[in-house]
Amino acid sequence: MTTLLAFVRLTRPLFLLGGVVGVALGAAVAAWSGHRLDGVTYLWIQALVSAFQLMVHYANDYFDRAGDVFAQRTAWSGGSGVLTSGALHPRVALLAAVVCAALGLAATARFWFGANATVGWIGLGMFALAWSYSAPPLRLAARGFGELTTVLVVAVLVPAAGYAAFAGRLDALLENALVAPAAAMLAMMLCVELPDAGADVAAGKRTLVVRWGPARTWRMVTIAAAVAGASAVTGALKLHAGAGALALLPAAVATVALLWLSLRDPRPASMAFWGVALYATITGGLAAAYGLAVASR
Repeated sequence: MTTLLAFVRLTRPLFLLGGVVGVALGAAVAAWSGHRLDGVTYLWIQALVSAFQLMVHYANDYFDRAGDVFAQRTAWSGGSGVLTSGALHPRVALLAAVVCAALGLAATARFWFGANATVGWIGLGMFALAWSYSAPPLRLAARGFGELTTVLVVAVLVPAAGYAAFAGRLDALLENALVAPAAAMLAMMLCVELPDAGADVAAGKRTLVVRWGPARTWRMVTIAAAVAGASAVTGALKLHAGAGALALLPAAVATVALLWLSLRDPRPASMAFWGVALYATITGGLAAAYGLAVASR
C-alpha cells in the first residue's frame, strides 16, 4: 500500500486536468463548427493526450531528481518528492515513462491508420516535444525553452488534437480559441517555476525565471494573465451564448487574483496556485462557453 501511494504521488493525477480541459476545448470548438462528436473517438484522443502527459510526469521526476533535492516543494512545483525521498527507485519512474510513451504512440498509430493523419502528426509532435522537455540530450526545460515548449504542447497541440480528432483537419476556427489558453499557460509556467528558482540555480537549470529574475518574471506574469483574461472574455462574448460568458466567471476571479499578487504580494506558493487556477479556469471556461453555444442553437 505504501508503494502504491508513492506511485500515485509520482503520477500527480491532479495535473491531468490540464489535458482534460484542453481536449474538451478542442472538441467543443469542433462541435461548434458543425462536426459530430462520438464517445469512442473522444476516449481515444483523451487516452493519447493523457498517456503523453503521464510520460512527462514520470520522465520529469526521473531526469530532474538531482535538482529536486534542493527544491522547496509545493502542491504545484518541485516535483513529487517520491524519488528524492527514496520512497520509489528511480527506475520505476523511467519504466513508467517508457510505458506511457508506448501507449501514447499506440493511440497515435490508431488515428494514423484510421485515416486521420492530422492527429497522427500532432501526436508525434507532442511526443517529441514532451519527451525533450526534461530528457537529454535537449533538456529544453533547463535551457530556457521549457516554458514555450509547454505552451505549444499543452495549450496548442492538445486542443488541436481534440479538434482534429473530430474535424479531421485544422483550420482558422480553432485559432481564435487558443490565444487565451496559450497566454494563461505561459503565466502558469512562470508562476510554478517561482518556488523552484533557488533549486534550479543550484542544479544549473536556466529556466526563464532564472534568466529573468523575480521582478521581470512578475511583470511577464501580469501581462500574460491580462492577455489571457481579456482574450477569454472577448472570445466568449463573440459566441453570443448568453450564459456561456458566465462560465468564465471563475477565470475572471483567477485573473484578478493573479494580477493583484504579481503587483502587490508575489509570494511564490500563492503565485503557483493562482497560475494553475488561471489555466484551468480559462481553458475549462472556454470549453463550457463553446459547449453552451452549441446547446443554445
